[in-house]
Order: sequence, then C-alpha cells, then structure tokens
Amino acid sequence: MLKLLKLEYYKNLNYKPFKIFTLLYFAILIALLFIGLVDINLFGNPINLKEQGMYNFPEIWNFTTWTVALLKIFLGLIIVFSISQEFSNRMFKQNTIDGLSRKEFIGSKLLTISIFTIVSTLIVLGITLFLGYKYSKVTDSAKVFEEIFFIGNYFVKLFTFFCFLMFLSILLRKSMFVFLGFFVYWVIEGILVGVETFQKVRGTQEVERLKIMKEDFFFSHLLPLESMSSLIPNPMMRLNMAKMLGLKYEFTYPTESMIACIVWCGIFIFGSYWILRKRDW
Repeated sequence: MLKLLKLEYYKNLNYKPFKIFTLLYFAILIALLFIGLVDINLFGNPINLKEQGMYNFPEIWNFTTWTVALLKIFLGLIIVFSISQEFSNRMFKQNTIDGLSRKEFIGSKLLTISIFTIVSTLIVLGITLFLGYKYSKVTDSAKVFEEIFFIGNYFVKLFTFFCFLMFLSILLRKSMFVFLGFFVYWVIEGILVGVETFQKVRGTQEVERLKIMKEDFFFSHLLPLESMSSLIPNPMMRLNMAKMLGLKYEFTYPTESMIACIVWCGIFIFGSYWILRKRDW
C-alpha cells in the first residue's frame, strides 16, 4: 500500500491541474460550510441561514453534507485529470512495463479516491461539530448525534461518485470524452427519472379515481446518480421560513439507495479492472 501511495504522490506532485483543483476544492469546501454566517440576498430580501436554523442540531448534519456535496464535481475533476493523464502521457503503459500490475493500478487509484473522500469527510465532520456547538440552540448529546448518519451517507456518496468517474476515465481515457460521457449519461438518467415520476403521479391519480389497488415497479431511484442523490435529501424544507409556510420535511432512511450505491461501487471497480485487462494498451 505504501508503495502505491508513493507512486501516486510522485505522479501528481508536478501535475499542476491536480494541485490547483485540490487546493481550490478544499478552500471552497471550508468557505461553503460557513455560508450561514453571511446574509444572502433573495429577491431583494436579506436571508441569514444561521437565523433560519441551518446550524441547529440535528438539522445541521443534513445542511452541511448536502451543501458541500454540491462541490463534488471539483474533486471529481482531480480524479479524471489524474487518471486521464496516465493514458495521454503513456504513463500507464510504462508502469506496466516496469512491473505494475493492473490490480495495483486500480488499487493506487482507489487509494487516492479513498484519501480524498476521508479527508473531505473529516473536514465536514469537524467543522459541522464546531459550528453546531457554537450556534445551535440545542446541544444535548441526543440531538447532537441524532442525524450524524448523514456523514456516513456523505462518505458513500462521494466514494461512489469518484468510482463512477474512475470507470468513465478508464473507459474513455481522454478527459474531454469523460466529461461529455458523464453529461450525456446525466441527461439520459434525468429523462428516465422524469418519465417514471410522471408515470408514478399518473398512476397515483388513477388509483384514487378508480379506487383500485395498483402496484407500480420503478427502478430510477436505483440508478447511480439518483441513488447517490437520495442519500442526502434537500434540507431547504427544514428552514424556519419553510416551517412557517406550513411545508413539512419528510425523510425515511434510504436503505435501498445505500445498498444500490455500494453495489454500483463494486460494479465500477470491477468494470474498470475488466476494461484494463481486456484492452490492448
């Protein structure tokens, strides 16, 4: 493991986009966690998210993890650039000539992904606890740790997303094709989700109209991006102004989505290894 870590370190040490996007990501991540301390102008009205309950326990776990998860594409760029340069600069071929196996190559990339995910998760965990204890109106232990599972969901969401980008990078090799492929897939999955949502609403209305039992089979929530998204719901319904408007926040733990993400991780990892073995590089 130490050998693979050293190999990844020396590969990326002098790769400027890797360093730039790494620093940019963590700087923006930390700044974004403190967004509730500033007033946000919304349609001419200043809104302070701290006053709206963003930093109250246990809601803060939902707010912070959902907010910083929006930045995962920045860290994803690092993963894509790191892997794509292996093929564009023929480093992968040279490494295999020097004795690096395909398993070790995948292992080195998974180590990089794991380190970034762990560091990001620890930063979110530490700053969330700091902000919560400083600004939350409730600080008893039961409330503080009631929704800490969002930290685990955040870790799985990031790790799955990076494994997906690793798979696309090995499949398509060039960063431009990777981003184009990701965009095309994002659009296709969005269409599938939209179609199934429409069918579900129509099916519900039909059941109410005909007063009959109808069982629908939907699978879009098990697709990669949708299952990742389901791990951390949008927390805006938990703001004080949403409660004043009578809006309700409903959440049940997304067990199916968690299982789907773990399965997709396995598929992306073994798929990446299979492509490396089958292609003539």
